Amino acid sequence: MENNKQPRTFVRREVVKEFEERVVTINRVTKVVKGGRRFRFSALVVIGDKKGRVGFGTGKANEVPDAIKKAIEDAKRNLIVVPIVNNTTLPHAITGNFGAGSVFLRPAAEGTGVIAGGAVRAVLELAGVSDVLSKNLGSRTPINMVRATFAALTQLKTIKSVAKLREKKIAEIRG
Repeated sequence: MENNKQPRTFVRREVVKEFEERVVTINRVTKVVKGGRRFRFSALVVIGDKKGRVGFGTGKANEVPDAIKKAIEDAKRNLIVVPIVNNTTLPHAITGNFGAGSVFLRPAAEGTGVIAGGAVRAVLELAGVSDVLSKNLGSRTPINMVRATFAALTQLKTIKSVAKLREKKIAEIRG
């Protein structure tokens, strides 16, 4: 008997990641039980495509990699679209609040860069904003900073959306 089968050829497919991920913080959390302490890990992850879509999520598991995986899945469910002007900055200044933390975001001239700290920087860079000024006010807890930044980004409006809302032309709004 002859073997008439062709040799198998495997095609290697490049896995193109839709989103870039950034781990903001990992916390070790403890539950005190009768036998002692139970340790678990909590992860805060921000994902984005650097084209205006960004999301954040939290995950908790017994191991760090599992917590990060859970956080990424959560982040994919919490995506928002950020309006970006001139492909680099925000349309207008805004303040976002969450809990005791506030984040002030202001558009900046081209070439300024992202002037922001830790958690806020991660969100803005993954959203695709490359020129912005920011200031953290109040609580600097990473989760509160991320949530305050998202609160600010969801309130942003472009001139087109304002014109449509007021039923006017863009030229009338500019003045």
